[in-house]
Amino acid sequence: MGKEIKVKLIKQEIDEIYEIIEKLNIKSETMDALRQKFNKVEETYDDFMDNYLDFIEISDHLYDGIYISDGTGRTIFVNDAYSRFTGITKDEVIGRNVLDISREGKLYKGAVTMEVIKRKEMVNSLGKSLVNGKDLLVTGSPIFDEHGEVKLVVINNRDISDLKELELKNAELQNDKQRANQEIEFLRKQQTSKIKIVHEGESMKAVMDMVNMIAPTDVTVLITGESGTGKEVIVDEIYSRSLRKNKPLIKVNCAAIPGELLESELFGYEGGAFTGARKTGKMGMFELANEGTILLDEIGEMSMKLQSKLLRVLQGREIVRIGGNSPIKLDIRVIASTNRDLHEEIKAGKFREDLFYRLNVVPIKLKPLRERKEEIQSLSNEFLSKYNKKYNKSTELEEDAMELLEMYKWPGNIRELENLIERLVVINKDGLIRSDSLASLLDIEKSDIKQYIAKNKDGKTSLKEAVRSLEREIIEDVIKECGSVNKAAAFLGLSQPALWKKCRVLNINVN
Repeated sequence: MGKEIKVKLIKQEIDEIYEIIEKLNIKSETMDALRQKFNKVEETYDDFMDNYLDFIEISDHLYDGIYISDGTGRTIFVNDAYSRFTGITKDEVIGRNVLDISREGKLYKGAVTMEVIKRKEMVNSLGKSLVNGKDLLVTGSPIFDEHGEVKLVVINNRDISDLKELELKNAELQNDKQRANQEIEFLRKQQTSKIKIVHEGESMKAVMDMVNMIAPTDVTVLITGESGTGKEVIVDEIYSRSLRKNKPLIKVNCAAIPGELLESELFGYEGGAFTGARKTGKMGMFELANEGTILLDEIGEMSMKLQSKLLRVLQGREIVRIGGNSPIKLDIRVIASTNRDLHEEIKAGKFREDLFYRLNVVPIKLKPLRERKEEIQSLSNEFLSKYNKKYNKSTELEEDAMELLEMYKWPGNIRELENLIERLVVINKDGLIRSDSLASLLDIEKSDIKQYIAKNKDGKTSLKEAVRSLEREIIEDVIKECGSVNKAAAFLGLSQPALWKKCRVLNINVN
């Protein structure tokens, strides 16, 4: 509309010029020449207006705010984005000097127009709108006339609030990725530092046979046994022999994480899913374990609500983040472990029976160490080697001290044995762990050995002899009660060959 008015005004002026020329009696040839000149002027102006309107339309569609002033700081042009970023309307600035606008507090911190005019060079600045608080990246560029003076100043304003948020999101994602990689690398290193499996007894030989069969498959495994019996070591053995050994192994202790947090740790969440949630959201353990293996340790501690969600994961092999709608496909192997009797938990209404059957595809039950006494010597030597290396020592176990270890009941199982060996290595001074120092650390000093020694009349019986005598009495009594060596071996938690060997060493008449 503005262009048409301007063109009409020009035509009116041209017509008025024609009338003046006619009154001056100018020849028709001259008149025609003037008319042609004016027509060209009209066409040129028309093209200019078209280009100008195109420029306005294009500039108003730019993401960046554009501000143009003359060489004195008088505002010539601003686009729509400039008004959007700064909160300043076109009417408030067009035709006005930037200094006047600034004095009224309507500009923004970091304005550079006058600095560009003064320095006659490009100027960059970080700004902030005084109207809406937006963070701006401000770049001012001078345009010079033929004399080298600043003719125009073009200011580019870019809203970097979104850019900062993107950078923050990217930083959080990179931190998540780095954390995940560190966790995975840490877990991988752990696999190589584990104590090797001791399977001298029949029960552990059967366990390792099962491990070798199932490891190359993706079958779900449920490992049960008392705390400290080596469930996690079995998990590591399965993982290290599996086809997923070069992929993540993520271990989640369901008992160590509060119930209200366990769901978000397992499933992850979308940004803003709950109070305190990251804006960018967070990957859960299932996603971190994708293409690898996840261990759900102490599965018996999981709430019934979470058990229902886990059941759906096992059935559909997909998850939905908390606060999300899109399912995420999973390609993982699931291993669960617990020290609870899940059959009793089911009866008590604390564990879902359908989930139990989903997990119990291949059950592996680990016996307590008191029923695997034939492994104590090998395990002790393994732990001695490990902690001698760690603490740069060369500690050894005295023979009668080893017999004490075999006699102890080990309520804490292998974990208790390992902790004891580490403590003995650390506090030992002369490189030999003796029975007296060992007995003082165990309840054995309050047991039958102490009573047996107290009954000895001559007072010269060594602890080693006392242990052997007591062990002989126990074995003889058990064989007598059980009626055979084979049954006695099962009762004592020994293999038959191990008990026969002890009978020969202790000179026990099995007849």
